[in-house]
This record gives sequence, structure tokens and C-alpha cells, in this order.
Amino acid sequence: MSIAKASWIIVVVTCLVATIGTLIAGYEGYAAVIGTVGLAASVNLIPRHDGRRDAAEPD
Repeated sequence: MSIAKASWIIVVVTCLVATIGTLIAGYEGYAAVIGTVGLAASVNLIPRHDGRRDAAEPD
């Protein structure tokens, strides 16, 4: 696993935890925004199918 992919996983997990925490605290608006940021970050974890490689991946 590349460091770039590991970084995105950390961002997504952090957003998930923060979303749950803000929902428990009753801040629905903040939870929606944090959840959306986590969803946007998770797009970077989708594998590419066009034959290109990420710049961080070794040959």
C-alpha cells in the first residue's frame, strides 16, 4: 500500500469518527459537512481502470 493511499484512508476514517461524534452531540449540519468531506476523500480510494498508475506507486 502506498503512503498516498494510507493517507486517504486516515482522512476517511477521521471524517467518519468526527461525523459520528458530531451527530451524537446533536450538530447535524456539521456532521453533514464532515460526512461530505469524507465521501469526497473516499473517491481517491477507488482503483483506476485506465491503465495509469498513481504517481506515488512504485514501478
